[in-house]
Amino acid sequence: MAAAHQQTERRGRRPEIAPEEKPFDERVMHIDRVARVVKGGRRFRFRALVVVGDRKHRVGIGIAKGADVTAAVTKATDVAKKNMITVPLYKGTLPHEVQAKVGGANILVKPASAGTGLIAGGVVRTILEVAGISDALSKSLGSTNKANTAYATLAALDSVVPAKQWVTRKSENKEPKAKNEKAAATKKAVSSKPSAPSTEKETK
Repeated sequence: MAAAHQQTERRGRRPEIAPEEKPFDERVMHIDRVARVVKGGRRFRFRALVVVGDRKHRVGIGIAKGADVTAAVTKATDVAKKNMITVPLYKGTLPHEVQAKVGGANILVKPASAGTGLIAGGVVRTILEVAGISDALSKSLGSTNKANTAYATLAALDSVVPAKQWVTRKSENKEPKAKNEKAAATKKAVSSKPSAPSTEKETK
């Protein structure tokens, strides 16, 4: 009887399926109900703002509308995945200060030392988190509109220049100095050459 009971339990059990790990971190930031006035009255839809990132330098945002919340979120997620950018990082933070303005939103993001964390709030903090930035300072200098703030933050991150591509004064001064040295050496070599003997006969 006990063996039969164990066999029944084994047959009734379902195999445990491990949850799949998503490659992207998807965050729904804002859902708004919008209305469109038509001849018969108003038609209501939903607009979703979604932030997507892999926590490894890549991040994107998307805004889309749908008949219901689920449809709007799905469309916005697809838009965000198609428009992702790569952010060059340096030791968990940005290599330099960046600022961008979109509409009335003006976002300033500064690098921070290790252990500072993210000094930001709202949409800016979420975008920095999903991009993989662990230490940064930020300030909103304009409008608090979430859509414009998100686009301004993304524009600021997109303007980051890696340290390898920086043009410093030292590198700029090297090239003219080398050219001047080469010109001086050529001039010295020409002046040191013996003059060619004249072929004309001296007239007495």
